[in-house]
Parts: sequence; C-alpha cells; structure tokens
Amino acid sequence: MSVSDVESGTGLRPLPDRGGPAQPLLAVSGLRKHFPIRGGVLNRVVARVQAVDDVTFSVQKGETLGIVGESGCGTSTTARLLMHMIPPDAGDVVFDGEAVARPGGIALRDLYRQMQMVFQDSYAALNPRLPVSMTIALAPMVHGMPRARALAHAAELLAAVGLEPGLFLNRYPHELSGGQRQRVNMARALALSPRLVILDEAVSALDKSVEAHVLNLLADLKRDFALTYLFISHDLDVVRYMSDRVLVMYLGKIVEIGPVDAIYGAPRHPYTRALLSAVPSMDPLHRTQSAPLSGDPPNPVNPPSGCRFRTRCPFAEPVCAGREPRLALDTSDHGVACHMADAGSGHSRAAS
Repeated sequence: MSVSDVESGTGLRPLPDRGGPAQPLLAVSGLRKHFPIRGGVLNRVVARVQAVDDVTFSVQKGETLGIVGESGCGTSTTARLLMHMIPPDAGDVVFDGEAVARPGGIALRDLYRQMQMVFQDSYAALNPRLPVSMTIALAPMVHGMPRARALAHAAELLAAVGLEPGLFLNRYPHELSGGQRQRVNMARALALSPRLVILDEAVSALDKSVEAHVLNLLADLKRDFALTYLFISHDLDVVRYMSDRVLVMYLGKIVEIGPVDAIYGAPRHPYTRALLSAVPSMDPLHRTQSAPLSGDPPNPVNPPSGCRFRTRCPFAEPVCAGREPRLALDTSDHGVACHMADAGSGHSRAAS
C-alpha cells in the first residue's frame, strides 16, 4: 500500500514533495529549550533547566536517524520540540524546505499531516474511551475524510500492522496487550499518510520477543509506506539494527553523529565509547572490567563550562573547561564535538 493509494478518493488534500531527493526532509538548526524553575513568595524564575541547547542536525528522505543518550540527555524533549508539542526558546525547524510555525512556512495542521509520533507509553497514548476503530479513524475524519471511508481506512491500517480487523476494531485499549496497543499506535500514526514518523522509545516497554516482531514490522512499514524514521532509544543494539545514521546526545548537546558503521565501529567521542562499552556482551574478550563512566551526570540547571562531558571524561584537559567544542564533520559525514577526539580509542570495546 503506497501513500497515493491511501490518499486517493479519501477527501484528503495531497501534500506534495516540495524538494528533490537531495534536500533533507527535516532540518533542525540551533534548537534550544530551557525550562524555568520558579520559587519564592512571588513565584519568580530562580533557575533554568537546560534541556536542549543549540541542537543542529538533518534527516534525509528515506533514512532512519537513531538518537541515543542517557536518561535526561534531551532526546525526548527534542522530539517534542520537533512536533511543536512544546514551543522552542530558539532555533528553526524546516520540513522539506518549509519553515515550521513561521510566517509563510508550513502550518502546524499541515505539518501533522506529514509528521507523526509514536510514544513509549502505549496505554497513556490511547484514549481509553475510544475503540480501536475510532482511535485510528478520528484524525482522518478531522482532516476531511468521510466517516465510512475513515473506518474502512482504519481496518486497512490495522491489517497493515498485523492485527485482524474483525477481532480488534471494536476493542478498547484495556483489552489489548502492550504489543497490540503499540501496533494500534503505529496504525494511528500512519492514518494521515505521514512522511516522517518519530519513534520515542516505542519498543522499550515491550518484552524482547514482542519487541523483535515490532521492529520487523517497523522495517516493513518503512518500505511499504515510503517512510522516514527518527528513532529514539536507550537500547544501542536496537538502534544499530534500525538506523542508517546515529546521533549521540549528552546533557542537551550533540556530541557525535555519523553513519551507523562509523559510530559503532570507530566511535570518536569518549562518551560514545563509554555507552558502547556498557552494552552487555557474551564475548569474554568484550566484557568491561570496570564501570565505563565515573560519577553522576552534572546538574542540567548548572552544566559544566566548556565541554559538558569533561567532569566524567578520563581524557579531559584544561582546554575542555575553557572552550566549548564544536561539532566538526569529516569527509565521511562523521562528526564529533570533542577537543580530545579519538583519545584512548584503542581501548574502546567497539574498536577492539
């Protein structure tokens, strides 16, 4: 089933591909979000949590960009900023050449036709009072699809995600398993024929056997619906399986980005190497003898000067405290933001 098959005869206005294949589907520049902390008798702003700070990247058409990092590093906040679920403090989001929520750019209503999101908590993401049929059909109906066609469309999408329409269309979320609910969420995300789907920890709450089926389903849906994915996960093995390129975040900043083989085969940032070293392995030669990271992550209210990773980095030098490293790309589009890039790389598990 293609996008044109879904849109033909539905009453939905087709949204054209405005740029050629070389133009990124999504381009993010200088994205920033600091959450205020209020206190005192007058409830004034006393501090700010620097959740996302000067994040810049792009997503090419048809690729899967994986985003990894520890909890609190800003990955989920970045996803919500891209969807404009929360407004950014600064920065630009450009979808296929059109600025998002800017004068003369793409309106949010049209953006949500082309960009959808699947959340980690499959139960909280569903309305408990709506059956599966209306959960999937509601958005197309809001965008002008006739009710009968929207319900038929819901049945088609349910079958596309591997659920028998006759058995599941009239069920409610509490009657479904976790894997079934997440498949319903995927069907709902596809209901408006989007071009980009953001998957925020979409498989992390599932059992491993169910996770494998859902990952294979995601790969099939990407091919069948000509999708582009932004795949956020803490599971590095899952990211490696799903992604074409990988972006690594630490404390609201991008520290490394590049092709998946380069990131996993020859990581250049000490933080990336530490993450890969922490992945469990059955190979005795690849087992870590000590904790790959020491200390706790810094407080995002008052992050370290210069490089934010320097307080936990075994290779930190005075320059790391005095000057913030900039993300620099090499000829293979492998970029790293580190003054001491490649230091100690011979000791990394991934490069051994």
